[in-house]
Amino acid sequence: MTRTQIYLPDRGIDHLVLAVSNLDRAAETYETLGFTVTPRAIHPWGTSNRLVQLQGSFLEIIEVAEPENLFPHGPRSFSFGTYLDSYLKSREGLAMLVFESRDAQADRDQFAERGLPDLDRFDFERQAILPDGEKVRVAFSLAFVPPPETPEAVFFTCQQHAPEYFWKPAYQTHANGAQTVEEVVMIADDPASLSDLFGKMQVPEAVTLDAEGLTCETMRGRVRVLTPAAYHDWYGTGAMPNSPATPHFAAMRISVTDLSAMERRLTGAGIETMWARAGLIVPGTGLYGCALAFAQV
Repeated sequence: MTRTQIYLPDRGIDHLVLAVSNLDRAAETYETLGFTVTPRAIHPWGTSNRLVQLQGSFLEIIEVAEPENLFPHGPRSFSFGTYLDSYLKSREGLAMLVFESRDAQADRDQFAERGLPDLDRFDFERQAILPDGEKVRVAFSLAFVPPPETPEAVFFTCQQHAPEYFWKPAYQTHANGAQTVEEVVMIADDPASLSDLFGKMQVPEAVTLDAEGLTCETMRGRVRVLTPAAYHDWYGTGAMPNSPATPHFAAMRISVTDLSAMERRLTGAGIETMWARAGLIVPGTGLYGCALAFAQV
């Protein structure tokens, strides 16, 4: 008898795509916050990024650097650069959430079987600069999920083919003691309406609901979808003035080894902060549209 292979997802938070209009200026801001930021890298489809590598997850700070190289969406393809270009025409902020992948093709097939957008896998490689200045090639395979329920928030999985060249302790060590992305937060008027979506991207058992919204636990970190009132309670402020009416990403929460030292660093740098339930908050108004909460490990 032939046994059907069951693909079990192992999709922790891999990285966050932070769209900005000026990459180097944004990188300087993150350096002021105490993060180590990698050198600039260039994509063939018109975008350029710099990264904040944490422990098992990272922040991708990205701009549209060469709009003449953008290419459109296709019937079975999603254009990463074109989406970011459209996003940046209205605001800066957290544009995409990426889950880690062991097999992007298996992710793609499973997403399609579950009724999510049926798009082709996307493969690419780029040059990376190691801490010692050596240039190497890194390669990735992506499975995109641009769900109709969240037109202003895209998800995808990312499989790395050369992780030994990507993750480097020198880039993962930060003056502010940052460790990992603990939480990514969305705002939605009806968080429960996204239960099915998150259940299909992860597993239904990972999703829970309460009076404040939805929580989706992953293998690394969690995603929370909060009502506007609950978001204000947790993050000390409301949505950005130019935020869309549809569900959208609003904040990230990063663990640090010494929260008191983090507060002293931010105060000394003259960076606006506030305290709320999520921790020590840098509002989105001072951080390119995405609020950042620091919490004790």
